Amino acid sequence: MRLPISTYRLQIRQSFDLHKAAGIARYVHDLGADWLYFSPLLKAEEGSDHGYDVTDHSLIDPARGGAAGLDAASAAARALGLGILIDIVPNHVGVQTPAQSVWWWDLLTHGQDSRYAEAFDVDWEFGGGKVRLPVLGDAGDDAGENVELDKLTITDGELRYYDTRFPIAPGTADDGATPVEVHARQNYELMNWRRADAELNYRRFFAVNTLAGIRVETPWVFDESHVEIVRWIHEGLADGLRVDHPDGLADPAGYLDDLATATGGTYVLVEKILEGEERLPSSWATAGTTGYDALADIDRVLIDPDGRAALDALDSKLRDQSEVVSWTELIHGTKRAIADGILRSEVLRIERDLGRSVEEVTGDEGAEISRTADALAELLACFPVYRSYLPLGLGHLHEASDLAKAHRPELAEEIDSLLVVLSDAAHPAAIRFQQTSGMVMAKGVEDTAFYRYTRLGSLTEVGADPAEFSIDAAEFHRRQQMRQASFPASLTTLSTHDTKRGEDVRARINVLAEMPEEWKSTLGRLREEVPLGDGPLEVLLWEAIIGAWPASRERLHAYAEKASREAGDSTTWTAPSADFEQRMHALIDSAFDNPLVVELIEGLLAKVTAAGWSNSLSAKLIQLTAPGVPDVYQGSELWETSLVDPDNRRAIDFDLRQLYLVAIDGGVLPEVDETGAAKLLVVSRALRLRRDHQELFSRYAPLEAHGSAAKHAIVFDRGDVVTVATRLPVGLYRAGGWGDTTVILAGRPVVDVITGRVFEGGTIALSDLLDRYPVALLVPTDLLPNGAAR
Repeated sequence: MRLPISTYRLQIRQSFDLHKAAGIARYVHDLGADWLYFSPLLKAEEGSDHGYDVTDHSLIDPARGGAAGLDAASAAARALGLGILIDIVPNHVGVQTPAQSVWWWDLLTHGQDSRYAEAFDVDWEFGGGKVRLPVLGDAGDDAGENVELDKLTITDGELRYYDTRFPIAPGTADDGATPVEVHARQNYELMNWRRADAELNYRRFFAVNTLAGIRVETPWVFDESHVEIVRWIHEGLADGLRVDHPDGLADPAGYLDDLATATGGTYVLVEKILEGEERLPSSWATAGTTGYDALADIDRVLIDPDGRAALDALDSKLRDQSEVVSWTELIHGTKRAIADGILRSEVLRIERDLGRSVEEVTGDEGAEISRTADALAELLACFPVYRSYLPLGLGHLHEASDLAKAHRPELAEEIDSLLVVLSDAAHPAAIRFQQTSGMVMAKGVEDTAFYRYTRLGSLTEVGADPAEFSIDAAEFHRRQQMRQASFPASLTTLSTHDTKRGEDVRARINVLAEMPEEWKSTLGRLREEVPLGDGPLEVLLWEAIIGAWPASRERLHAYAEKASREAGDSTTWTAPSADFEQRMHALIDSAFDNPLVVELIEGLLAKVTAAGWSNSLSAKLIQLTAPGVPDVYQGSELWETSLVDPDNRRAIDFDLRQLYLVAIDGGVLPEVDETGAAKLLVVSRALRLRRDHQELFSRYAPLEAHGSAAKHAIVFDRGDVVTVATRLPVGLYRAGGWGDTTVILAGRPVVDVITGRVFEGGTIALSDLLDRYPVALLVPTDLLPNGAAR
């Protein structure tokens, strides 16, 4: 098995296809990355920028360059010694446009007689022998779906609802029947989109109706959905795979075993969110995760713990409450609302798998549900991690049971009864409960609570626990030693296509924890000038503006709309509040048009920008040199100021980056400024050192700084490489700088591969070492002749 030293993630799509990826392979190599890392490549919904809505497993998407494109990209990579990692999607397929989805079209045509009926996770009995498709719009009158069905037509042997095409089963439209009558004879039922919450009868990806789950645990489904993927490995077109959303599978461990067998044990990563002290099962056939756990550690060691009390108090004031908001209670509520709302159909499916029918009660959303469904929803709301993998994780189920009974003692008997069944790894209800708990967590936490818990926006990032405000250097070192000992080939990351904010947005927001009073004062004046009436959301929006600045008006408007509707407090996706959203968009416009607001923003930026850049460079060097395989998300070698998707999939100016790299390689040491070239310097030197001198990275050992500013340094020894980074830069500046602070190394000369400067060994003054950049990367000169990775 070939292991990567580092990766560079590219979003492959029509506007940047595999041929263009081949064209920048030289730049990626020159930057110092070891592998190219591609987003999903299989044929997807037309126009899809992300590729997670696969519609045909048998071919590489022509819009993404097709087979010829992968041949070209692979050849370019091979010529430069680069490996290739490719993202794959085993859990679901795209069904938004049925005519494009090969398996789905056949299923709709032939129903339970389709050979693909076994591939999809459909509850046929609940649907009366039909697949329920929530595609009909609101009629606007009491006639409801009947009016919408009257809009069906038959054209070219297909049933059509406006521009969406559906198949007609053979022999069901030969007698002059009306479109409505023909519809009644099909293996599917078109229904109002609002009915999906409770009445859908196929498993989805989270709550996305247009992504239908498939059963890769069925051998032929695995084989046919992976034949092209396996070809990439066997023909040497790729060296590793990144598995999207394994938690949605019936048996993730079994799937990984099947994948290992099919690919000959190739390098595999899983997109797995770990909660708190949760560890990836060591029995899985995987090298590790995609790195969100590393992201959380790096962010938190750069946050000032002394800012917590003031930010908590500010958050409470904005919520008009005296107590600090409880993250645990907040997510219990949001998860329960998801279980009772958009994922109610999944809860009811588990109930049907149990075969129970008891008296109904009123759930949190006001709907009538059975006591069994009520107890299931409560268990899902209380589940502490994304899912268990029975028998692994059985303790999490018991933890959820105890918490659920504490919340709902009147359901204790029902919960105890459920616990027996849900502990049985072979029971269909237990399997489906495991598949569902991750859905509830993702929608209730990442896509709801993250937009409501706003005391410091950088805390609410994918894979992070916002209740953990910060960690000290000792705890950071402990976690890195654990990574080195357990999954040293696991990916590490700071930005991905899924992060809520780019790494440098978070780095700047982190500065606010060092100056909470200045932030409180500025925020107060901004709220007076542009009132919105939703304090927590106002914090979120102003932090986004500050963190991503300079950002276009268009980008910020798009972020505000998504953030506010995901939060769901003042407006929602399904029932937008026109009045509130008008005020919200006026808030965004004020950042460009209101002189006082502009002055306040510029005043705060003057205080946080330089410190944010310091945090950015520290975070990046730590990520690139700490244990694990560092991934650089496309373009983030310069300042990464993206907000939530699709903003983080914007086009990248690779020509500019190549020009900067040529200048740096020509001897230019850039200033730490708005260009981001200083970050490119740090990234290229760290990546090249790891790639070209992997033998220097043999261990992880914490090092201490000594002196009055010691707490502002984080230092670690990777064997023959020492990383030195600055933390809490505002406090460092206010204390007068590094002063007498030193780091003690072995008594041999070392070179800082970032600046090329040589320092005598032994005691090194940080005032000298970090006088140009807030970071340094030190290697003994006798191990790195010619000044190193430059």
